[in-house]
Amino acid sequence: MGALRGLSVTHQVALLFVVLFGLLALVSIAAQMRALRDTDDDRLRERRQRYARDRNAVWIGALAFWVAWVSGPVGATLLFGVLSFVALREFITLTHTRRADHRSLLLAFFVILPAQFVLAGAQSLNLFMVFIPVYSFLAIPVVSAFGDDPQRFLERTAKIQWGIMVCVYGMSHAPALLLLEFPGYSGRGAFLVFYLVAVVASAHIAQEMISRRLRSMPVARRISRTFSWRAWGGGALAAGLVGGLLYWATPFKPGQAIAMGALAGAVGTLGDFVMKALKRDAGVRHWGGKATVTGAVGLLDRVAPLCFAAPVFFHAVRWFFIP
Repeated sequence: MGALRGLSVTHQVALLFVVLFGLLALVSIAAQMRALRDTDDDRLRERRQRYARDRNAVWIGALAFWVAWVSGPVGATLLFGVLSFVALREFITLTHTRRADHRSLLLAFFVILPAQFVLAGAQSLNLFMVFIPVYSFLAIPVVSAFGDDPQRFLERTAKIQWGIMVCVYGMSHAPALLLLEFPGYSGRGAFLVFYLVAVVASAHIAQEMISRRLRSMPVARRISRTFSWRAWGGGALAAGLVGGLLYWATPFKPGQAIAMGALAGAVGTLGDFVMKALKRDAGVRHWGGKATVTGAVGLLDRVAPLCFAAPVFFHAVRWFFIP
């Protein structure tokens, strides 16, 4: 690990992408070899198709992350801004809005969203942290009130504000990690983004695997039959282990990397659980409603854990590791 930490930034980046794309290639080859076996089991075929969609989504995410790294902080900020736009669109599509809300939606999509990511790119961290919780929180209901429609006003306004907080505010904290400056860690901010995505994804995958293999009592059966404290703890543990393995690419010590990975993974899986409750309320299984270009059945289904984990991880890093 000491030798890995001693590598230059360029060599560390090269090593990360060699490992990442190498593992994905091995997994894809193994999956294709298994798919060559003939089977008449419809459930197994459906499981393989779902696994193929997940694998394709990971490939696209890895390629997008590589493009973001190559294009620098500006490219990464633009990438997460586009993801935030698509996620917010999926969220708003499944929420109840009326004609009077059109001004608020225009404000959310074309003013608040780009302004939040511009603040992140401009390194205006003080305004970045309060712009949505304070100013957009007040602006959205004011603009909606000018629509002169009091019917279900609180419900409509709250849903728009909730979508902005999750899809814009939460997502914007991922590229904001690029702005943090650590002593002796300059130029390596993108490693924190990679670290965050890796531990959150590991927690989500581990929780799903544990819930399928181990029978345990669901915490809230009407919301999710797979979420249990045992699976949640296993997901957090897996995220901590992955975080510990990646400590050489972060400003953390091994124990700190394990703790931060477990924290991000635990919060991310809780966020996914909350989004499942919202989907139940909307009466849908997936946010997108149909297959998308990502190979997933809705982008928000994939990035919801990251939207919840990113702000918690960002502020924990800023409070405890930056003097």
